Amino acid sequence: MDQSIAVLLIDDDAAVRGSLQFALEQEGIAVRVYADAAELLSAADFSAPACLVIDYVLPGMDGIALMGTLRSRAVNLPAILIAGRTTPEMRDRALDAGFADILEKPLQDSALVDAIRTALAVSSAAG
Repeated sequence: MDQSIAVLLIDDDAAVRGSLQFALEQEGIAVRVYADAAELLSAADFSAPACLVIDYVLPGMDGIALMGTLRSRAVNLPAILIAGRTTPEMRDRALDAGFADILEKPLQDSALVDAIRTALAVSSAAG
């Protein structure tokens, strides 16, 4: 993966953030972590190439609402939603909001890395 591309990981669970960051960095992926939507919105640089990995359950606003806020601010980075469990309605809302993929926790093997690579490839081809 292109080393100039980072993953912006948003998850309120410190243990999940740490383990996902470690796993992605083992794959050679640069990762910046954020504990909630407010932290991401106030601190992240959205001008650099990146892929968002957003947990559904976040304090303040859920991951789908965060995606809506990002899109309203013209942030068009590819994004993957991760959730403890999904429903068909949630999946539809997430896809409508612009998520490239929705993954259920616990994440299986290389599912997240594969989803990130696919989302970035599709984004590059479209842009």
